[in-house]
Amino acid sequence: MLFNSLSFLVFFGLVFSLYLLIRPWPARKALLLVASYVFYAAWNPPYVLILAFSTALDWWLARRIWKEDRPAYRRALLVVSLVANLSLLGFFKYGAFALTNAQWLLSLLGVQYMPPHWDIVLPVGISFYTFASLSYTIDVYRREIDADTTLPDYALFVAFFPHLVAGPIVRARALLPQIARPVPITGEQVGWGLTLTMLGLACKSALADGVLAPVADELFRSPATQSGIDAIAGIFAFAGQIYFDFGGYSLCAVGLALCFGFAFPDNFRFPYAARGFSDFWRRWHMSLSTWLRDYLYIPLGGNRRGEWVSCRNLALTMLLGGLWHGASWTFVAWGALHACFLIIERLARKCWAVSLNSRVGECVLTAVTFICVCLAWIPFRAPDAGAALSVLKATSNPWHGASPAAMMALAVMGISIAWQWRMRDSSLEAAASRLPVPLRALAAVVCMMAIFLASGGDDRAFIYFQF
Repeated sequence: MLFNSLSFLVFFGLVFSLYLLIRPWPARKALLLVASYVFYAAWNPPYVLILAFSTALDWWLARRIWKEDRPAYRRALLVVSLVANLSLLGFFKYGAFALTNAQWLLSLLGVQYMPPHWDIVLPVGISFYTFASLSYTIDVYRREIDADTTLPDYALFVAFFPHLVAGPIVRARALLPQIARPVPITGEQVGWGLTLTMLGLACKSALADGVLAPVADELFRSPATQSGIDAIAGIFAFAGQIYFDFGGYSLCAVGLALCFGFAFPDNFRFPYAARGFSDFWRRWHMSLSTWLRDYLYIPLGGNRRGEWVSCRNLALTMLLGGLWHGASWTFVAWGALHACFLIIERLARKCWAVSLNSRVGECVLTAVTFICVCLAWIPFRAPDAGAALSVLKATSNPWHGASPAAMMALAVMGISIAWQWRMRDSSLEAAASRLPVPLRALAAVVCMMAIFLASGGDDRAFIYFQF
């Protein structure tokens, strides 16, 4: 059930109407919990059992950890949670990857091994709800939050449909207090939530799917046939596609949650206006980058044990962050590239105290960051290393006339980067508040028209649903 589908529109309209009619807070929460499980069951009903099992296990383990005073037992219970969750994630997401690489390693030793055919479907959103649930048990173990929540409340935290299948990765400490007591709903909240949802759907349907995806798909399908300018347009187009696709989804998630009175954290903050790679990761998929920072980078030692250990921790964090995105060496390569970018930036700032506060310096740093990020998107999108090299090689093809679609993609990306540069120190809500009411209404109409005009084509799933 896609956010940009008619079935979801009917689903949301029914759930929201019932939510407004029901007054008791426990009944409202029960409605949202049932609706969230129905929403997840629409993808693959049997996989609801995995979600329920993971939820019940972590809730029970967290309560045991919370009540336990003996350090060794508390640590053992946390290990059970980590092993159970990561084993489920590893089996479904990385099982085929492990078999393929085992076959390759054995062939190097002269052993002919034919693994069984792996036809197990990946449960949608398992990476997201696994990380959300793990944050709860880890925070309880650290005694940063209490494990006094009820099982229905915890189940709603994990399964709440706006963030269930593709984030943001909402922390228990942020959402459970909102679930525990009634949250007020105002007309202003609902209006802004619907506005964010419409904007997100317009970004997804009109920009990501309508303008940018065809250009990116053509490049990665047949890079040898593309002119140099078309190849560059295709690389930039995928950078825009994944931003408007996932950024659009995140806007929908934040907006839909706000309609029910819940506040989600922002997941994107104009990342293509980043001045440096550390700044980029403070702006791109922020719920994941902060999760990796708090539960992986800092426990490894962070930057507290010297420069080289800090670089090692950065590398491990980004490599595992790349692997989290998918069971492929191309995702590991993407993580490795970002690890290199971050380490080089870190060492450069240590060795050369160069001031980049001037307008020219900021422009240069932003341009370098954007170009490197776009180059790193090549292995992220390519099915294998050979395809990634072919795409990179296509940029050296003769620069004869670009296709109209490529020129449109370049224009959209140019406008997008200029807009992000203008907005990098602001927010959508702040910008909207400065607009007169007629202009806000016009923006909403434009979004609705864009969604309508983009409908009727291919119903593409959101890119991050596969993760």
